[in-house]
Amino acid sequence: MFVCSLNSGSNANCYYLGNQDEAILVDVGLSCRETVKRLKRTGLSINQVKAIFVSHEHSDHISGIPVLARKFRIPVYGTRNTLAHMGMDIDEELVRPIVSHETVEVGRLAVTAFPKLHDAHDPQSYLVTHGDVRVGVFTDIGEPCENVIRHFRQCHAAFLEANYDEEMLMRGRYPIHLKRRIQSARGHLSNDQALDLFVRYRPQFMTHLFLSQLSRENNSPKIVQNTFARVAGNTEIVVASRDRETRLYHIRHDPHFVNQAPLPPAAVRLPRAGQLSLF
Repeated sequence: MFVCSLNSGSNANCYYLGNQDEAILVDVGLSCRETVKRLKRTGLSINQVKAIFVSHEHSDHISGIPVLARKFRIPVYGTRNTLAHMGMDIDEELVRPIVSHETVEVGRLAVTAFPKLHDAHDPQSYLVTHGDVRVGVFTDIGEPCENVIRHFRQCHAAFLEANYDEEMLMRGRYPIHLKRRIQSARGHLSNDQALDLFVRYRPQFMTHLFLSQLSRENNSPKIVQNTFARVAGNTEIVVASRDRETRLYHIRHDPHFVNQAPLPPAAVRLPRAGQLSLF
């Protein structure tokens, strides 16, 4: 499977997953023009994109969808509750409701949505399968639930949120109510929470981890890279940018690949903040 992040952050989110013939986008928070431009810079064409899947209705995940869908006649998939709360004018024939845990086939790609914890009406993460290869999109998560853990353990590669560094957040300029919202069980994953999920539940065959949705205010790519590099073994760590696309990565099923990671450190135990609304 071929994957890349076209953008990842509170400004806009868009992830590309495909094979040689067809592809999907998970979320489109970029403008139509910027999405097409970034695909072209990566060596891809918008004509390969056969579907858009929506994780939830927040604007940084959906703002580019109406124009992109209308201009290129791309179907938009999401749960009925998510689609109802998007508040966007999308041609009826392009709207495709989905149900959690049911698989949708887009050509030779199989896409399965499943619920996650986040402050939205019906937030979903996605597992995308092509042949023997499975790639997950796990962003905008307050804490890892059983659904996230179970699907993460199946992945050859994953986009995993690492939104904030605890110390930077607590020292930062955000008001205390916003800090609590970010830390809540329906907020965002910290670096430590993402690290704990990775070292506990990564499969031996995971070749790539794309650390995603970093906060500009409360995190830094250097901190994230250093945090994960020491436990990654031979899993490649990629920090997705909030300003530009990553390069295109080819994810393969290699039966001889075994992660040579060191033994995991002691599990990170973080206090759970109150479950407050993010917006």
